[in-house]
Amino acid sequence: MGLTEEQRQRYKRHTIMKDVGVHGQEKICASKVLIIGIGGIGSPAALYLAAAGVGTIGLADGDKVDVSNLQRQVIHSTADIDRLKTASARDRITAINPEVKVVTHDTWVEGANIADIIRDYDFVIDGTDNFVAKFLINDACVLGKKPFSHGGVMAFESQTLTYVPGATCFRCIFDTPPPVGAMPTCAEMGVFGAVVGILGAIQATEALRYIIGTGDLLVNRLLRFDAQGMTFRTVNFQRNPDCPVCGERPLIIDLPKSDLFECDF
Repeated sequence: MGLTEEQRQRYKRHTIMKDVGVHGQEKICASKVLIIGIGGIGSPAALYLAAAGVGTIGLADGDKVDVSNLQRQVIHSTADIDRLKTASARDRITAINPEVKVVTHDTWVEGANIADIIRDYDFVIDGTDNFVAKFLINDACVLGKKPFSHGGVMAFESQTLTYVPGATCFRCIFDTPPPVGAMPTCAEMGVFGAVVGILGAIQATEALRYIIGTGDLLVNRLLRFDAQGMTFRTVNFQRNPDCPVCGERPLIIDLPKSDLFECDF
């Protein structure tokens, strides 16, 4: 495909890196990444993917921008209040990098539509804020053989892992969602704004490194970040042979058709 002269100037800080180079940048420009949930996690992820030159960025969210989002959802501005988050994010991405193609999915992701939504993408970023959504994204990506980055935040703490086909999935570690109401929501417990920024940047990094094939992804390990102590901890896991979705005798072979809760990190 080759880079244009304008692209060589725009992405110069990438192309001079020996582990990226022109070939790696060409891969980035040809790639397609889907972000589910354009909130606190999805915002920085989208900004960095756009700046990096990802060719197609998909945005899936059915919500509108609220003033309470602006404390952490940095892709949106005060002028975007009451606009669809996908539209607000699309405009910001285009302003950063007009070469990026933005595909908007102005809907909540659910069992009835997720397989169709993720089908054409190379990598998926989970930016949702509830367990039902996270397990659905995991199951859809496992069944669809799609690599994805899980991310979760509560107050000052966050966690992330990367799944690629054949590796440890989210269900291998956590098995089933907790009962509804058993865990406080972000609306109840709060979210420290900068923490989701750090997590979204890490997830964007994982997507880009997957695309160009460099470094050691967060595969078979969970990275946990505690902003209070400013500490990172990695927990290693092995694939669970009894996992209900990726195990040797899977029980989950199709996706539920139920609706999801809103995604508002």
